[in-house]
Amino acid sequence: MKKMIHSTRASLVTLIAALALAACGQDQTQGAPAQQQEAPPHAVEVAEVVRQDIPLNKSYPSLLRSDSEVTLVARVSGFLEERHFEAGQLVEQGDRLYTIEPDLYQATVNQREADLQSARAEQARAQRDAQRFEQLLSQNSVSRQQYDQALAEQRVAQASVAQAEAALTSANLDLGYANVTAPVSGMISLSQINVGNLVSPGSELATITPLDPLEVRFQLPQRDAFELRRQLGEGGNASDISANLTIPGLSGSSGSELVGQLNFLGSRVDAGTSTVQASASFANPDGAVLPGQFVRVRLEGLKRFNVIAVPEIAVTQGLMGPRVFVLDEESKARERTVQLGDVAGPWQIIVDGLEEGERVVVGDPAGVEPGRIIEPKRFDGNAEQLVESVEQAETQEQQAQAEAAAAMTEDAGDMSADEGEEGAQ
Repeated sequence: MKKMIHSTRASLVTLIAALALAACGQDQTQGAPAQQQEAPPHAVEVAEVVRQDIPLNKSYPSLLRSDSEVTLVARVSGFLEERHFEAGQLVEQGDRLYTIEPDLYQATVNQREADLQSARAEQARAQRDAQRFEQLLSQNSVSRQQYDQALAEQRVAQASVAQAEAALTSANLDLGYANVTAPVSGMISLSQINVGNLVSPGSELATITPLDPLEVRFQLPQRDAFELRRQLGEGGNASDISANLTIPGLSGSSGSELVGQLNFLGSRVDAGTSTVQASASFANPDGAVLPGQFVRVRLEGLKRFNVIAVPEIAVTQGLMGPRVFVLDEESKARERTVQLGDVAGPWQIIVDGLEEGERVVVGDPAGVEPGRIIEPKRFDGNAEQLVESVEQAETQEQQAQAEAAAAMTEDAGDMSADEGEEGAQ
């Protein structure tokens, strides 16, 4: 919009100048003594083109997510006897949430303990028999075959004990699964199964969503990712880059922005999208924002290195595309078509069309036309302040024009009223 206004103003000035020249030509053809006068120098901010590092002000779309979200599922079968929470409440890790027929699995544990005791008793008997047969074999009272049989029975008894211990461990696990507890802390959802229903292994029960911290995963254009890696350098870490999270629709309210750190920057470019995956984490202690919300992530400190840039206001639209005005040796404005890069706040990065050392008009291009002499004004490098001052001047000019138009309308109304009174007389 800014560029359109500046281009329109520049076009109007050009048209007025053309009409003036045409009028001069008409005077000459009529024989009137008239000489073409060159327009006086136009004072405007001018800067020498240099390469510099420009901070970017870019944001990337993403969805908030909870990296530790857990879906609770049943791991044993049975009737759901109790639910120990209210939907939507915050639960702590280890809190009991559901009970699935624990008496049934306790009985199984008791049975497996009895089986283990029996197996151990059998193992003790087989061990005594093996020891006795070993003594008898040394006295040649039993055959070698009888001794080997006693050793085999001892090993079978040992295996039975191991099997009984494994069965008891499995029964204790099932007993533990009969009491479903919270694996993480967070907000629990509605229960998917009501009390009294039969559940089986794999049945979904509820979801626990931790609200602090939250995570976003987003895609960085490969150029941004390259510049970010360059900025981090060899010893840099992704966590050194801070990130701001903006939640659309909540601007101006508490919790509308969160501050976090970049915690991952991918090492490969996606061939389909030419982007690099990144993620950032944000503290959300009050639970002000929720996972699933659309957000925009802005990385602090992201820059474009060693680039040519001019204040955005200096770029207008010409017949051949985007253009700026540069000064020649006589300080006359010359139009230059340029190729644009990223917009970095009040700065416009120029990819092609300008060379270091050239003088370029960086102020308001209104009133600047090819061939006009420019009186350079010093530019202090504050592009944001320059843009604001031009916008304020434009606003004041529009207000003055509106007031003038209103005054003309009022005068025309008064004249019509006077003429009407004279006609009536």
